[in-house]
Amino acid sequence: MIKGFKVFFRIYLSWLLIFILQKPLFMLWYHTLYEKDTAIDWLRVIWHGLSLDLSVAGYLTVIPGLLLTAISIVAPLKEKAEKFFRSIFKGYFLLTAFLIALIFCLNIGLYEYWQFPLDNTPFFYFLSSPKDAFASITIPMLIGGILAIALCTAAISALFLLPGGGRVYTSLEKDGNSQSAHPDYYALKHRVKRAVMMLVLTVLLFLPIRGGVTVSTMNMGYAYFSDEAPLNHAAVNPAFSLLESLSHQENFKSQYRFMDDQTAQALVRPMLNTRSDSVMPVLKDRWFSNGTKKGGRPDIYLFILESFSRELMKTAAVPTMNRLAREGIFFDRFYANSWRTDRGLVSILSGYPAQPNMSIMKYSQKATHLPSLAAHLHDAGYTLHYYYGGDADFTNMRAYVTSMGFTDLTSDTDFPIKERLSKWGVPDGPVIECMQEHYPKEGLQRAPRFTVVQTSSSHEPFDVPWHNLKNPRLNAFNYTDHCIAQFIQWLKATGRWDHSLVILCPDHLGCYPEDLSMYDLRHFQIPLIFTGGAIRGPQQVHTLGSQQDIAATVLGQLGIRHDDLRFSKDLLASGPHFAFYDFPDAMGLVTEEGNILYDNSKRALVPAPRSAREKERAKALLPRLKAYLQVLFDDIDQR
Repeated sequence: MIKGFKVFFRIYLSWLLIFILQKPLFMLWYHTLYEKDTAIDWLRVIWHGLSLDLSVAGYLTVIPGLLLTAISIVAPLKEKAEKFFRSIFKGYFLLTAFLIALIFCLNIGLYEYWQFPLDNTPFFYFLSSPKDAFASITIPMLIGGILAIALCTAAISALFLLPGGGRVYTSLEKDGNSQSAHPDYYALKHRVKRAVMMLVLTVLLFLPIRGGVTVSTMNMGYAYFSDEAPLNHAAVNPAFSLLESLSHQENFKSQYRFMDDQTAQALVRPMLNTRSDSVMPVLKDRWFSNGTKKGGRPDIYLFILESFSRELMKTAAVPTMNRLAREGIFFDRFYANSWRTDRGLVSILSGYPAQPNMSIMKYSQKATHLPSLAAHLHDAGYTLHYYYGGDADFTNMRAYVTSMGFTDLTSDTDFPIKERLSKWGVPDGPVIECMQEHYPKEGLQRAPRFTVVQTSSSHEPFDVPWHNLKNPRLNAFNYTDHCIAQFIQWLKATGRWDHSLVILCPDHLGCYPEDLSMYDLRHFQIPLIFTGGAIRGPQQVHTLGSQQDIAATVLGQLGIRHDDLRFSKDLLASGPHFAFYDFPDAMGLVTEEGNILYDNSKRALVPAPRSAREKERAKALLPRLKAYLQVLFDDIDQR
C-alpha cells in the first residue's frame, strides 16, 4: 500500500518538475526578451506559474490514480492483470509525454510570432486548412521541430518509464515478491481498503486542479504578476493555456446573425461616434488634444460600487451618495450594461459593451486586446492603482486588470487573515483605508494618479461590520456609503480635494429593490456621479448613456484622443446618445425615441408592442439593436 502511494506522489511531482523546468527553458530560448530581468524575476516567474503547474499536474495524475486504485484490488491476485495494467501505464505515459512535448515545442516556436501563450489557434488553422497552415514552414524548420518534439518526448518518457523513475508501478506486491507477501495482503478487505484510500487520494486532486476551495476557479490570471508581458507569458503553463482556450472555444462570428454585414454596418455606423466634439467642459482646468493645457490634470478616483441602483437613492440608506449627487455632476439617465461584475468592469474600464451570453473577460486572448481607459491615462502621465477586497482571480479578473495596465493591484491576499471578514473578503472600510495609506504623506505627488477602488461589501450575503439599519441589505449599502463619506473627509483633510476628480458608478444593475425583474428597465438604472474639487460646480446631465461611455467621457474632459474606444461615447459631447444593456440572451436599447427589450430565446420583444405607436417605434429601433449586437460579436471575433 505504501509503495502505491509513493508511485502516486512520484507521478504527480514528476509532472510538476517538468512544468517548472519548462519555464527557464522558454526564457533561455527567448533570452533577448529577458536580458534586463534579474534572477529574482526568473524565480518569480516560477513561483507565480506554480499554481497552473499544480493544476495541470493534477489533471495528468487522475488517470494513473484511477489505475493504481484498480491495481490495488486486481493485480495482487492475477499476474495477467498486472501485465495488462503495466501496458496501460506505458501507453498512457508515452501518449502524455508526446502531447506535452508537442505543446511545449509549439509554444516556443509560435511565441515569436504571436506574443501570447499557446491557445487553440494553430489547431484551428491546421484543421481548417492543413495546406495553408504549413505554407509558412520551411523544411529545416519542420525537421527541427520534429526532432525537438522527439527529444522532449523521450526525455519526459524516461522520467516515468526507465528504472529509477515511475516504473516502480510495475510491481506493487510487498518487496516485489508475491511469495513473501503477508497473507493479509491478499484479503479482500485489505485490498478494498487500499483501493478506497487510493481513490480518496485521486479525488483530492480536485484541489490543485480547481485551485483550492475559494470562490474563483483556476485561470490564467493566477500567473499574471508583472507589467512586462513576457514575464507573465513565461509564467503561464502552455498546456493550461491551451486547455482554457479549448474549453472556451467559440465561433463568435456565427452568433447573433440577424442580417447581412453591409446592412448591419450601415445601421450601426451612426451609433459609433468615438470623437469628443463640442465638449461641454465640467472640469476647472482643461487639457487639449494637442498637448497644451490651461491647468494640471487631476487625480482620478474611480469607485466601482457593488450593486448600487437609482432606486436605492430614494431611501435613507445612502445619504452620502445623495449629497454628492447634489453637490457634483449627476448623470440622471444612466444605465448599467449588464448584470455581472466581470461584464461591468469591462464596460467601465474598456468602454466595451457587455455580452448577453458570455463574458469576454474569461477569454484572456481576446480581453488582452481590448481598449483600455487606464492605458490612455498612463500614456498621459498617470500612475495606475487598483484596490479590491475580494479574490482578484475570480472570473479571470487579475489577468484582465493586469492587461489593462494595472500592475499595482491590491486584493484580499494582501490583507491579514483577520481582516478577511466576509465571504467576499475584506470589507470596504479597510480597503479604502489601505488605499489612503499608500498615498504619499508629504502632500500632492508630481504625477497624477488614477486609482480604482472596487467595493464588495454590498454583495450578498451583506455581511458587514456595521449595524446601523435593521434591513441587512440596506445596512450593507449604508456601510459602503459611510466608507465613501470617510474617504471624502480624508480627501479634504489632506488637501487633495481641490485637485481630485471622484467618479462613483455601480458595477452592474442594482439589487435594490430586490423584487425587480430584469425585464423591468428600472433594474438597470444606476447612478453616475462626478465630484471633487476639480469640477466646476453642481450640474445635472440628462444625456442618455451607459457604463461603456465613462471611458470616452473622462478622456474627452482631459483632451486625450480615444479613437480606439469604438463603442464608447462622450456623454458631454455631441451625440447620438443611447443606452445599450443586456442579460442572458436578451438585450435592450434606450433612446430618445423610446426603449425596447428583445428576448432572443423567444425571438420576440418584451413586452410585445400593442399600440400603433409602439409598433412603429419597435420597427425603427429593433433593427438598430440587432445590428449593434451583431457588430459587437464581429468585433469580438476579430480580437
